[in-house]
Amino acid sequence: MTSPALGLVKPGGGSGLLEVFRRRHLLNLIVRKDVGIRYRGSVLGWLWSYVKPLVQFVVFFVALGVFLGLNRNIDFYPIYLLAGITAVTFFNEAFTNGTRSLVDNAALIKKIYLPREVFPVSSMIVAGVNTIPQIIVIVIITLFIGWTPSPLHIAAILLALVILAILATGLGMLFGAINVTFRDAQSFVEIITMMSVWASPVMYQWQMVERVVPDWLFVLYRFNPLTATVELFHYGLWMPLDPGGAETMPGLWVFAGIALVVSLVVLAVGQIVFHRLEGRFAQDL
Repeated sequence: MTSPALGLVKPGGGSGLLEVFRRRHLLNLIVRKDVGIRYRGSVLGWLWSYVKPLVQFVVFFVALGVFLGLNRNIDFYPIYLLAGITAVTFFNEAFTNGTRSLVDNAALIKKIYLPREVFPVSSMIVAGVNTIPQIIVIVIITLFIGWTPSPLHIAAILLALVILAILATGLGMLFGAINVTFRDAQSFVEIITMMSVWASPVMYQWQMVERVVPDWLFVLYRFNPLTATVELFHYGLWMPLDPGGAETMPGLWVFAGIALVVSLVVLAVGQIVFHRLEGRFAQDL
């Protein structure tokens, strides 16, 4: 029920994501709060945005690049690995934090009304803010190696970021709304994010999958939005280095378009489920 005189809106009766962007000042405040809280009392502060992915990179590089010999089989393997890790890390952080965002802000949700979609959206933006330093590091390294990207390579990186942002926001809204009532959703999301590194060509090449699975399964593999986005990152950051024997994944741009459509559908489904469950948030929290 809405009161024009008082401007009151019944929970679940708002205009969803549109209302979030109409209240950009509120979104900005929450993003600044989340970023500030993240590094409050930390000695290294923003350096953690570099340290965590670099430690993860070192572990995977030693295990796969050195011990399993992928560093010898894939030219510029450190760049290949860093590009894939950056894409998946952005998605995993935005998705995980978006799922927890409503529960983490329970006190605020129970006290006042505000467009609750602002919490998963802010989680995605904060993840993007934390991803920017990682991309800067990769770009600096690749420039020293000889990175000469074309406009198409830059477009591939930007398209990948857009797809990941939309997909993570949609899933964050979907699982975040469910997580308010059923906290099992958070554990389920942890399983998904754990599998995401291996379900996309982050540490291996797509050719390895093509060689060992049936054709129909390889097509299904490419339908995974993370596969397309990781390969877009590889196309934009790794391919311009002209690695020997490198091939663009068959139908990359087609599957990137499909990934964008799938992400938009997930966003729409997430908004619908969020809208229907929103009226119970304060009660269940």
